[in-house]
Amino acid sequence: MKLKFGIREIVAIGVGTALFVALTEVQIPLGFIPNTALQPRAALLVFLAAVFGPVVGGFVGLLGHAIGDAVFYGSIWWSWVIPEAVVGILVGIFAGRFQIKEGCFGKSQAVLFNVVQVIGNAAAWILCAPVLDILVYSEPANKVFAQGVWAFIGNIIIGGILGTLLALAYTKLGSKTGSLKKED
Repeated sequence: MKLKFGIREIVAIGVGTALFVALTEVQIPLGFIPNTALQPRAALLVFLAAVFGPVVGGFVGLLGHAIGDAVFYGSIWWSWVIPEAVVGILVGIFAGRFQIKEGCFGKSQAVLFNVVQVIGNAAAWILCAPVLDILVYSEPANKVFAQGVWAFIGNIIIGGILGTLLALAYTKLGSKTGSLKKED
């Protein structure tokens, strides 16, 4: 995989981070599990990672979650910031295979995108976040693993629906205008 990092990627990090932070307050609480909610920012993250790759995905997840926590909650919960970056990196690794920029995001790419985002979210929220909660904040295992599972379920639903719709819309727009095509 060839990593490209230039002006577009820097702009994607800046705009993506700003949108991620803005979407921090857009949420549907799950109610029965504390501090978990359905959040459209999860779809934005997997979409940006799928288009621009692991560097953009990692930075948007890391910066967006950290700044969002600081602005809206007053402190940064690092054990959930790092997993957000993990999702962005893992989805971004497969960006070239999704063919979103090329205007070829079809059924098989959508299936691959969703398999990858489910695996990335599982690694982040079922494994990474709870383990970091226990190690960094001495949180009780039963609580953090329950939160992690619900965050995983919420993120794969939002990422699967909204993320796929964003990718389809972007690939259609790119194939019509030609301006979003991948440059050599």
